[in-house]
Amino acid sequence: MYVGRDFSELVMTSKKNWTDKELAHFHESFQQILPYLNSEGGMIYREIMEEIKNRHSFYLNEASWERGSTIHPE
Repeated sequence: MYVGRDFSELVMTSKKNWTDKELAHFHESFQQILPYLNSEGGMIYREIMEEIKNRHSFYLNEASWERGSTIHPE
């Protein structure tokens, strides 16, 4: 369950000032209602996706041939 700032507050805040959790939560929410969005909702969703693409923190948990895996023996 999402615990954070309300969307009515976030919509008045620059996407650059949203936390990663806020971006991830509202990205998922907008994905689910995508067929029902009007043009303003579509614009907000595109801004959210663009901010996610600009943040490297979203890609740190992905597997990569470049980073590989580290195994820590116990």
